[in-house]
Amino acid sequence: MASTSTGAAALLASSVAASVEVCFANPGTTEMWLVGAMDSSPDMRGVLGLHENVCTGAADGYARMARKPALVLLHLGVGLANGLANLHNARRAGSPIVVLVGEMATWHRGKDSLLEMDVVKLAETVSKHVHVSLAPGALPNDLTAAVDAVQVPNVVNGSRIATLVMPHDRTWEAADGSDAPPTHVVEAPAPAPADHHHGETRILPDEGAREFFSACAQALKRASAENKRILLYAGGEALVGDAFKAVGRIAASLGGPSKASVIIENAFARVDRGAGFPLATRIPYFPQEAKAEFAKYHEVLCLDARLPVALFGYKDGPSDDMLPPIGDDHIWQVDTGFDVTGALHLLEKELGSEAITPGVNCRGSMCPPSGVSRPALPASDAKLSGPHLCTIVAHHQPENTILVDESLTSGGSYWDASAKCPPFSHLALTGGAIGIGMPMAVGAAVACPDRVVINLQADGSGMYTCQSLWTQARERLRVLTIVCFNNAYQILKIELMRQRIQASGPASRSMTDLGDPPLQWEELARGMGVSNVRGARTCGEMSSCMEEALRDLNAPEPSGPWVIVANLT
Repeated sequence: MASTSTGAAALLASSVAASVEVCFANPGTTEMWLVGAMDSSPDMRGVLGLHENVCTGAADGYARMARKPALVLLHLGVGLANGLANLHNARRAGSPIVVLVGEMATWHRGKDSLLEMDVVKLAETVSKHVHVSLAPGALPNDLTAAVDAVQVPNVVNGSRIATLVMPHDRTWEAADGSDAPPTHVVEAPAPAPADHHHGETRILPDEGAREFFSACAQALKRASAENKRILLYAGGEALVGDAFKAVGRIAASLGGPSKASVIIENAFARVDRGAGFPLATRIPYFPQEAKAEFAKYHEVLCLDARLPVALFGYKDGPSDDMLPPIGDDHIWQVDTGFDVTGALHLLEKELGSEAITPGVNCRGSMCPPSGVSRPALPASDAKLSGPHLCTIVAHHQPENTILVDESLTSGGSYWDASAKCPPFSHLALTGGAIGIGMPMAVGAAVACPDRVVINLQADGSGMYTCQSLWTQARERLRVLTIVCFNNAYQILKIELMRQRIQASGPASRSMTDLGDPPLQWEELARGMGVSNVRGARTCGEMSSCMEEALRDLNAPEPSGPWVIVANLT
């Protein structure tokens, strides 16, 4: 099985040659030749997950931080079905991922065997590229084609996921005939832009970019001179590294926060924050508040961000009318599919914002590199609450932390509390499918082994993929999971109130309460192999636990992942 002449071995060699060197796997019978081939492929790191949604979420976290794809290895259609929720999140995040799905042997397909499913139809729901490798010897070339497909950025709303379906016999056959042509490729079309009521959006064209940005810059400068409010609404690649710093400089050149605000998508994939980066606002979660915020602005520049749509269609609530009807010439959109950083620098030249320096002439648009200002700790004897927890985390998080945020209701104040921390990366839930936090922490830690990952994790959504703790322990990852323990689906309680649904009986209570029987997170973590487990009820206990955990996780050889159960009941 370790022979380099098999299709499985050739596929792994092709993957490593393309610099795709990590495989998050939950394999079965039809993937065993690939598992065996890993023994002779030392440059491919295999990471086992105990559920497919752990593997797909880990690949998402890896892609967001490594800025390149990983492999995901799944067992047949049922394995793909189990991993679809976090592939949906990855699609919304624009994360490049190559999914390998085992399939029945070519001569066994269509026999109605126990596990047979229509893998292609499942894959098409999240993938931009789906290929069934039917031609003998074609697996290595097919893998290269899948990697090439995910390297190309898409327009907003597009996918960067490629699914390669591998019939069992293709993996054990000799790796010859590698020049065989593709046999079943489905390229999913990008969705057409919505017909928004406020007029046609302006998309950056392949040609005429300078004319586009010149017109855009003139409109922004005119709005600033007339004291009209400007919104720089950013998402995607515009929130990462130098691109996000350019957004801050542009805002400063237009007059700073009093004239030009930087607001980011609520469901962002990654935003680099803290000292040296823009002081941005996160758009409110609920659509009524979001629409009220958007209504303040006259000129709107969307930077690699989806035009805002309400998360749900509430009774008498907004839908896709989040932006006000302000006319064709006041909504500008720099779409993905292009070099976002280059586009922003082109706009900077038009606006003359390249000379802006954080803390010197940025007019308060950016956090100064030397302007670290951690929030003060609450009283030690104070009972732990959501806001107190956020303050404590922001106070202690080290420089270059990767903060994976699936805190939902408990972490609402973390954004403001951490605004002036040392530089860090903040990852969030992008597609609304809960259960992403712990897997994403796995992937981020694999991608950046020298950085500490802190996962702010709601207890209810954590139960979806708590198997991730086992992978963290097995791989000895630098991850601190903070479980926001309130024994409830608190977001559902809030939704009941917001929708004015009179629900106070035992049935509705049972649908939102997790306290009967209560979840035993400390025991659960130890059962998953995590030896460093603590609990905290007061602010002082929480602060002490974090100090202990971070001392260990910052050591050259940490003892393994940590779990702190923050009791908010």
